[in-house]
Amino acid sequence: MHFLGFIKTQNLIMAIPTSRTKEKGKITIDENMCEGCGNCIKVCKDFTIYLEGKKAKINENSLFGCIACAHCMAICPTGAIRVHGRELSANDLIHLPKKAEMTGYEAFLAMLLRRRSIREFKNKEVDQHLIDQILAAAVTAPMGLPPSDVNVLIFKGFEKNAAFAKDYSEYLKGIRYMTSPLFLGLMRPFWGKENDEMFKGFINPLFKAYVDEMKNGHNYINYDAPLAMYFYGTPYSDPADPIIAATYAMLAGETLGLGTCMLGAIHPFIQNGSKARTFRKKYGIRYKSREGLFVIFGHPAVKYHKAVKRTFASVDYVN
Repeated sequence: MHFLGFIKTQNLIMAIPTSRTKEKGKITIDENMCEGCGNCIKVCKDFTIYLEGKKAKINENSLFGCIACAHCMAICPTGAIRVHGRELSANDLIHLPKKAEMTGYEAFLAMLLRRRSIREFKNKEVDQHLIDQILAAAVTAPMGLPPSDVNVLIFKGFEKNAAFAKDYSEYLKGIRYMTSPLFLGLMRPFWGKENDEMFKGFINPLFKAYVDEMKNGHNYINYDAPLAMYFYGTPYSDPADPIIAATYAMLAGETLGLGTCMLGAIHPFIQNGSKARTFRKKYGIRYKSREGLFVIFGHPAVKYHKAVKRTFASVDYVN
């Protein structure tokens, strides 16, 4: 049986849920404008569109129901297709930048080689127009099934970031038992050698830096940055989505001349337990999230003169 025929027999009409919508998208096709090129059918992996009499038609019993990826609308050369729903409308279509405006590989690689994690910042705030540009770039990241389930919490200004660092340090005091020898000894049989080594070699010193050094006026939590963005998901989101969006934001900051640094040691400790829930509520963090990442930004107070070669753990080709 042809796969489209198989799909038609299933009558699968449930939409893929996200935190923002649980409805299917709706596709409309102006048959007078449709030239029957079939491009929309090629790019629709839900089998929502098929060709009949040299005209695009809607299959009401598709695989998932339209997820509003808008591929069909974006590829249609005549504008015959419109997609609505799932936080999308035809008004969201924008013109593609010209190919000549794209960054070439050499320029892109040069930016990546120049990038280093910056934790030393000038006493200068990050202007709002730079924040807007970072967000405009980050929201283009491929973030799973639309509409995106990535949330962004922005800490703008030195005062807000300093206050957060102080609060987080105080919060960690309440869960510092996690680094005690007794707790680690009890947990080792359950979480294994690697986690035991990580806690002893990284988490324990980290707590010391975050809590004890804060008393001495040293902020190793967000390094007195003037801007931080926290990217996190929802129970529906792919765990990779916030990380990808945060990476786009970091790279955007680099293009704007800002120093950036990813902070991975805040998110994991504000996910589980009643104290974590209270902490999230205080800062308006909407969801507990499997993965999340803080990125700090600021005008760099240091300048590096060399890059450092990096390596992967392994690179293998499948035979």
